[in-house]
Amino acid sequence: MSNIQDKVVIITGVSSGIGESTAKELASKGAKLVMAARREERLIKLQEEIQMNGGQAIYKVTDVSSHEQMEELANYALKEFGKIDVMINNAGVMPLSSVHERKINEWDTMIDVNVKGVLYGIAAVLPSMRERKEGHIIIVSSVAGHLVFPSSSVYSGTKFAVRAITEGLRQEECNNNIRTTIICPGSVATELTDHISNSELKASIKEQSEIAIDPANIARAIAFAIEQPSDVAINELIIRPTIQQL
Repeated sequence: MSNIQDKVVIITGVSSGIGESTAKELASKGAKLVMAARREERLIKLQEEIQMNGGQAIYKVTDVSSHEQMEELANYALKEFGKIDVMINNAGVMPLSSVHERKINEWDTMIDVNVKGVLYGIAAVLPSMRERKEGHIIIVSSVAGHLVFPSSSVYSGTKFAVRAITEGLRQEECNNNIRTTIICPGSVATELTDHISNSELKASIKEQSEIAIDPANIARAIAFAIEQPSDVAINELIIRPTIQQL
């Protein structure tokens, strides 16, 4: 039996890309999913697909940038399943731009979703995990948390912040038997590039995305981290296409 069997897993940003693939992967291994995203029509479609294949999944429309909605999501999981074993903070946005363009609204959105959204997810599940003295918090970040390139200043800043938050959380909660994992993908075929408003930059990034790997590869890595025995923590994984240089 898989170590994922019957684990209650919350996944944010589940309506596409890595989140969607991870939901399908974990459902196939017997997880009980609590799926969160803003687009309800996609949540309904994914729930139906998982249930048709014999999996268990419920959903709640959630904006990760709202502390209140993230608390409601965790409470919903506890009400329906009685526990939270794994929290996967996957939701993220990537509206790349040069700093001189002064895209303040896009900066605010990245900070709200990529940083505050992660913090709100952690805050929502940590009390119940600490009470049970077990749990697993997974952050889907980016290789941009390890490097900076032109147009990534703010985006990379959010991902560097998430690495610091995850490492601090690991040190604070390891004695409570709470595992932390940060997943840092390189180029993956998702909707992230759709958020870029600079048309020239967007075209350039999309050209590079020809090397992108399928999000199912990241989903398998997430499943691998969860499957380990409770005394083993996979703290960080960097996953790139083999031919990606950056």
